Amino acid sequence: MVKQYVSKNTWAPGIFDGKVVFCTGGAGDICSGQVEALVSLGANAVILGRRQEATQKRASEIAAIRPGAQVLGLGGIDVRSVQALEGAVATTIEKLGRIDFVICGAAGNFLSTVENLSANAFKSVIDIDLLGSYNTVKATLAEVKKRKGRYLFVSATMHYTGMPYQSHAIAAKAAIDALSGALSIELGPYGVTSNTLAPGPIAGTEGMARLAQASQLDKLTRNIPLQRMGEVSDIADATVFLFSPAANWITGTGIVVDGGAWRRQSNHEPYPEIVMSGEPVADVAGQKGKHLQRAKL
Repeated sequence: MVKQYVSKNTWAPGIFDGKVVFCTGGAGDICSGQVEALVSLGANAVILGRRQEATQKRASEIAAIRPGAQVLGLGGIDVRSVQALEGAVATTIEKLGRIDFVICGAAGNFLSTVENLSANAFKSVIDIDLLGSYNTVKATLAEVKKRKGRYLFVSATMHYTGMPYQSHAIAAKAAIDALSGALSIELGPYGVTSNTLAPGPIAGTEGMARLAQASQLDKLTRNIPLQRMGEVSDIADATVFLFSPAANWITGTGIVVDGGAWRRQSNHEPYPEIVMSGEPVADVAGQKGKHLQRAKL
């Protein structure tokens, strides 16, 4: 048995031949990387996004990596609308014939203290991240059950320790972990698995640009036990594993892919000054509130 588990490459070519992946937030840096890996190994795909042109462009780029690959880019899809997702599922079945894997990756985030965070802004993140994930499950469930398929939710690690300026995202991701656990129990008897994947700081992504100061990236990297930022390929590899036959008996759990970063993420210095200063943050794209307070990474 051990001798058979030998290959020149980590993943065997064609292991996802005939499979179809349905991915929300699929035009984003991390999610499109996940889909790209699956397509390169034989899958066809549909990626969903809010921006029509960007979603279709990314779908074309992914399709080009494997001759004969079919990748649909469905833009103008708001995951807060279950009707929009049902329409996307119908298109997927019409064009690709099935849905085996679902990646719930649509998310929204910005930096804000609770003091400056309106109830509407908090609700917006909950609706995109949590309700959007639930809507995606509802829309795809019948098809995934047919195929004894797999759900994967893109989560985070912030709620493991707590983190300032992220109360909205922390609440949403903690709930997503709980939702995935509940699904693993309800859907397990049908042969369907449900897991989460929690990325750490991933270099070169829009998320890092929105939530981290460029001037602090070196310090952030030194605070990661493995002493480097993550790459999109790190997340893609974990995704391939969870959808591969190697993970047939894995459900109701999560994989953290962060180089050990979450073990040190609560080390915000100096504390409590960082949450009391009221100073705005420079060099960060994702901000909310007039007097944003921000931890220095």
